[in-house]
Amino acid sequence: MAKKILVVLGHSAANSLCAGLSDRYAQAAIEAGHKVRILKLADIDFEPILHEGYQRIQALEPDLQAAQESILWAEHLVFVYPIWWGSVPALLKGFLDRILLPGFAFKYRAGAAFPDKLLMGRTAQLLVTMDTPPWYFRWVYRMPGIVQMKKTTLEFCGFSPVKVATFGPVMGSTETQQQRWLVKAATLAKAL
Repeated sequence: MAKKILVVLGHSAANSLCAGLSDRYAQAAIEAGHKVRILKLADIDFEPILHEGYQRIQALEPDLQAAQESILWAEHLVFVYPIWWGSVPALLKGFLDRILLPGFAFKYRAGAAFPDKLLMGRTAQLLVTMDTPPWYFRWVYRMPGIVQMKKTTLEFCGFSPVKVATFGPVMGSTETQQQRWLVKAATLAKAL
């Protein structure tokens, strides 16, 4: 069954492995009959700083309004990003801060311990690159940049399930290894 997929590239470099993974995933998804939109965060115009938290909601720039529309359109979101300093890049974090707002992604309810999840009914896939060996990132660092996206962001807003694929270590990887990672991204898209 064809799905509506939004691929979000959270890396700022157009020639990065993340860009290659997002392109390969999108291409394979289209070949499998899915409808795909691609959002490259480095190419959109927005202020990444949430200046006053939720005390005063900043007006959304047109590119962020379009991004919210694409999120509502999508049944499956794919976030492709590197781990930098154990977390997501500032560009991706700023994007999430600005668009996953009360009333759009979640809603506070009086007397409830947790807000309502407004983006339920959607699934997600994380394609995450890193220079740290993935096993070390998991067992020693406890995966902060993945837990942040999976648990405290996407699942908090209602995405389920949120699947994760890691690629690394990128530093020192061979062309052959990177080609295998691109094939894995395509395989994940075709299996959706």
